[in-house]
Amino acid sequence: MKKWLASALLVSLLAGCASGVKLDDVPVEDKAATSQSNAVGDGQNGVSTVDANAARAGMGPVNTAHVVFFDFDSFVVKAEARPVIEAHAKFLQSNPQRKLMLQGHTDERGGREYNLALGQKRAEAVRRALNLLGVSDNQMEAVSYGKERLADTSGTEDGMSKNRRVEFKY
Repeated sequence: MKKWLASALLVSLLAGCASGVKLDDVPVEDKAATSQSNAVGDGQNGVSTVDANAARAGMGPVNTAHVVFFDFDSFVVKAEARPVIEAHAKFLQSNPQRKLMLQGHTDERGGREYNLALGQKRAEAVRRALNLLGVSDNQMEAVSYGKERLADTSGTEDGMSKNRRVEFKY
């Protein structure tokens, strides 16, 4: 009886820890070909140059956002995040000694485990995009805070959209 009870407990414990979220499938979607407008930049790819030497101490590239935002329940990197990611990639390639932590966040909807997994997938999607642009894996770390560190606690749709993000921390 004890063996059967221990087996049942083990099976229920493992079933409770199972998650249908696949962290290995991190898509990086290029919507640049379908975009109707081109960004103003250096004329070739729409990205302005980054002065890697003028970076503030510990802050990464200057005149560049340190946050990319995501749609609800999504970890697809949007086309409008491309210039930000490219600027950080140039900075990291120019400064191989620098390390970057990509912090994935979600809004407050959903369970804790789900949001931690979604935040991780968002951070991994940005890490993969940077990696495709030539940034070394040993310069980056992707972590998730899920819904633990909200940028906006108003509970409004606009506020929740500010929480669905990946932050670049050097």
